[in-house]
Amino acid sequence: MAEAKKNLATTSVKDGGDNKGALTKRKMAKAKKTKTKKVKLVKGDELTSALTIESHDTQAEKVVTARMQRLMDKASVRTEAAAAAPEVTIGAMKLTDIESKRYSDQEYAELLSIYEGTIKDIKEGEIVAGRVLGVTKDDVIVDVGFKSEGIIPISEFTEPINVKVGDQIEVFLEQIEDQNGQLILSKSKADFMKVWDRIHERYESGDLVKGRLVRRIKGGVVVDIMGVDAFLPGSQISLRQVPDFDALINTDMDFKIIKLNKSRRNIVVSRRVVLEEDREKKRSTLLKEIQVSQVREGIVKNITDFGVFIDLSGVDGLLHITDMSWGRIKHPSEMVSLGDTISVKILDFDEKTSRISLGLKQLTPYPWENIEEKYPVGKKVTGKVVSITDYGAFVELEKGVEGLIHISEMSWTQHIKHPSKIMNVGDKIDAVVLSVDKENEKISLGIKQMEPDPWDTIEHKYPVAKVVSGKVRNLTAFGAFIELEEGIDGLIHISDMSWTKRIQHPSELMKKGDKIDIKILKIDHENRRISLGLKQLQDDPWPKIAKKYAIGSECLGAITRVMDRGVLVELDGEVEGFVATNQLGKPDIENPAQAFNEGEQIPLQVIEFDRPAHKIVLSVDAYYKKRDHAEMDKFVTDHPTRSVSMADAMSGKSAELMQAAGGEETPAESTSVPSEEPTPKPENPSEDTPQG
Repeated sequence: MAEAKKNLATTSVKDGGDNKGALTKRKMAKAKKTKTKKVKLVKGDELTSALTIESHDTQAEKVVTARMQRLMDKASVRTEAAAAAPEVTIGAMKLTDIESKRYSDQEYAELLSIYEGTIKDIKEGEIVAGRVLGVTKDDVIVDVGFKSEGIIPISEFTEPINVKVGDQIEVFLEQIEDQNGQLILSKSKADFMKVWDRIHERYESGDLVKGRLVRRIKGGVVVDIMGVDAFLPGSQISLRQVPDFDALINTDMDFKIIKLNKSRRNIVVSRRVVLEEDREKKRSTLLKEIQVSQVREGIVKNITDFGVFIDLSGVDGLLHITDMSWGRIKHPSEMVSLGDTISVKILDFDEKTSRISLGLKQLTPYPWENIEEKYPVGKKVTGKVVSITDYGAFVELEKGVEGLIHISEMSWTQHIKHPSKIMNVGDKIDAVVLSVDKENEKISLGIKQMEPDPWDTIEHKYPVAKVVSGKVRNLTAFGAFIELEEGIDGLIHISDMSWTKRIQHPSELMKKGDKIDIKILKIDHENRRISLGLKQLQDDPWPKIAKKYAIGSECLGAITRVMDRGVLVELDGEVEGFVATNQLGKPDIENPAQAFNEGEQIPLQVIEFDRPAHKIVLSVDAYYKKRDHAEMDKFVTDHPTRSVSMADAMSGKSAELMQAAGGEETPAESTSVPSEEPTPKPENPSEDTPQG
């Protein structure tokens, strides 16, 4: 032994160069890059240090890192301390001497009994008593009398934390030792095991249990039942969806256990089942007592756009919006709120479907009783506008009684397009009762009747043949509306605008806002219409025109419009005439646009004159019929035929094609044929036709 210590105390210095052959390639490569210092201290009679330095070049031997220097300094300090310490002589002892020292069987048994007395006889899966040794932020340390303490997460204790050092508690021993030799304990499992039998009895019997909602979790709420946690799903809290779970925390309720799993310590409870059973009991009782015309109290359970659902002690009834008030309401929330207790009348009850119709307005008198006596025809009344539609306005005369002012009864003279132009909801107005229909609950009112009808004296103010001034208010395809005074309009039909010109649209002669003179032609008092004339301001020129353009007379005409069936020509700037396509001297054309352009003059002869219809028909063929063929040939040569497709002619593109083919530049015209007759006056003018 002494010799072994002596050998260990020796110091050996190895030279890397001498033993290079014995080293591996990896060690050789490492030896070239690094310098290794090895210091080994050995206690013994003599303490020496051995320093081995392996180096391959002289320059590397001089390099000493800071870490190596610290190690060298520490080794030197320990060496000096060992040298200063007094020498200790350790006696020699043989291994056989140690083995010979044994306890007797009696001594061993006594020692074993003493050790076992300090450890309780505990088994896994049982509830054991313990004492709290400490409470930390996250854990509670518990001594159960075993060789080591157990640690329980503090989350297993009820909040607020009600445990302190020294408390005696019961815990469940899950495992005697884990991989770290630690006891595995559980407070929640112990609580569960203590009350399991009671909970299971309640589950089997279907009895209710009391519990407190302690905290909200995902999908529901945790309920404390007999000191253990149970899960209350969100769908089982109430008969209807609960908007705010947090408002129920710390509330005590009765629950029914609907699911148990001992191995997973899973308890599911329901409040909804309790409420449904209670509702069914009340429902059975109510259905036996309920009768039509009964008045019962109920709680407003739900509000919709069409009505209110009332809870009548377990049975829901519908209070429709039309049965809430004799008057007009836009939404049920104007009269009731959720949770209100109100009295309602049973209007109808279906025993098969258990549907109940309720009424609220039926608790008050019927306002349409003796309505004819309260609002006789011709009576002036005052009311409030409660609704406006496109066709009129509804006026509330009293609660539950409304009258309609039709748009036609709002003004004698004004053209009202919408009632909102003269009144708004909430306005108080005066009106006259026009008719009363008690059976259908309708009252017709009028506000124009509050003033005299100006059409009663219209003939005196605007006699026939009188010339008056007016303002062009509107233009239509069949004429122009002229405002004679505010609210009084007259119509100039398009046929009464010119004696000689064929007017296609009133905009050719006037525009909106112009002030013009017109003559009163006719007054239709029954339909409230006034017919006006513009051409009647001048004498009829057709007697002179009839002499000038008698049948057979010849003249020059300037083409003003090219159409499919012919052309319109202007004769000396006085009157228009019509030349049919087959009378243009070009038998090879189907469309006048193939040979003629607007603005050019052609020789013509009158072949027809209709004075009543103000129509003159002319012909190129008739003009050249009495002349030499050379003149006719020259006319044909001057008007060569150009190709125009029928599709282009019908689409109104013939004029553009003629210009591209070398014709004169003329504005493109529609190829549709206007009627040769004057546009007839409309029997039923549009809504702009003046009416009272």
